[in-house]
Order: sequence, then C-alpha cells, then structure tokens
Amino acid sequence: MADTKAIDILIDFGLTRQEGTIYSALLNHGEMTGYEVAKDTGISRSNVYAALSALVEKGAAYLVEGESTKYRPVEIKTFTQNRISELQKTAAWLEKHAPKKVITTDGYITIIGAKNIKNKIREMLAKTELRIYLMAPADVLGEFADELEALVKAGKKVILLTKDFKLPGAKIYETRQDDGQLRFIADSAYVLTGELTGDEHDTCLYSGQKNLVEVMKEALKDKITLLGGK
Repeated sequence: MADTKAIDILIDFGLTRQEGTIYSALLNHGEMTGYEVAKDTGISRSNVYAALSALVEKGAAYLVEGESTKYRPVEIKTFTQNRISELQKTAAWLEKHAPKKVITTDGYITIIGAKNIKNKIREMLAKTELRIYLMAPADVLGEFADELEALVKAGKKVILLTKDFKLPGAKIYETRQDDGQLRFIADSAYVLTGELTGDEHDTCLYSGQKNLVEVMKEALKDKITLLGGK
C-alpha cells in the first residue's frame, strides 16, 4: 500500500507523510515493534517511535503490550470512517459557531491546484438552481457523473460540450477541446474557466462578474451554433 497516492490520501486523513508511511508498513505486516518498523521503512528509530505514538493518538494504531511492545494497525476502513465521523462533527460545530462574513463574487478569484478546482466544481454543481454550461474532457466529466446525473433528475438543464461522454437527459454537443480546457457557467451567474489536467499547478479563474459571464456565455453559444446546435 505504501505508494505515493496512498500516502497522499492518508495525509488528507490527518497523518503526516512519515506517519502515513509507517501506517502503511503496519498494514502490510501486521503487528510490529518500533525496531521492525525502522528497519522496514528506513526511518530513524527516534522518529519511528514519535510517529507510532502519534498514530495511536490519531486512532490509526493500537499499542500491544507483551514481552516486547508492538503496534497493531487499525483496519483502514475503521480508521477512515472514524476520521470522517469526527470531521463531520467538527464541521457541524464550525458551521454553527464560526464567524460569518458575506463574500461578494463581483471580483475575480484565482483557484490553483486540481484538487481545489474540482472542489469548486462540486460546490458550483451543488448550488445550481436552473442550468449549467460545461465544456470539459470526458475524463473530467466522469469524475462528476453522479452530480451531473442528479441535476438532470432534478429537472435542471445540463448542456455539455465534450467528446465521448454520455449522460441521458443532458444536451451534449460532441467537440474535442484542448487537453485540460475547462469552461463552466452556472445559472448564467458564475464562471469557472482555465485548465484542469490533474496537476497541482492547474489554474482556473472564478467570478460572478457579469461581463465575464456574458462573454463566456456568448462564446459557448457560438461554439454550439458551429456544432449545429441552437
């Protein structure tokens, strides 16, 4: 399990990279002593013991007392579900108690990184009330298939410009765009435009600025017309 992607995901669940590496070693081997972990991972023993203590505190490992002290991994499903449950409770508290400030969308916001851009797409889809225009490669749309399907089922208008992507109930115009090109308009009020290739350096511009929305909307309509649409 100790591949880069797995470690990155464990970091999302609150572990450091070193803790993720050690947790992966425990999952691969079962109960281990600190010495065995250090030998397996190449991490110094002092750092191993500090990380093992942190894993116990974070609910990712158990301390097993015996002739020699060992550490047993908490099953991955149990660990992740517990973390999600804790975060949901924390999120509910924050929503209730955190300061609230009205944020205007007349300006321009730069969003950097594929993960942040995808989160913004999900937020926009969740808040859509009437319709969306979305131009993106099929692999990108596939990541949001459930959300797009839910919009269609809710009776909202879904217009997609893409290639080799199917969604019953959506209006799809077959076109091939530059790799990573993203154009997204929600409710004729909000725009997200830029590149989404999966890279941490991907950059998109988000705005509720009316002029930008209108310019992009007209550009997409022109493209649809060229593709034989109305």
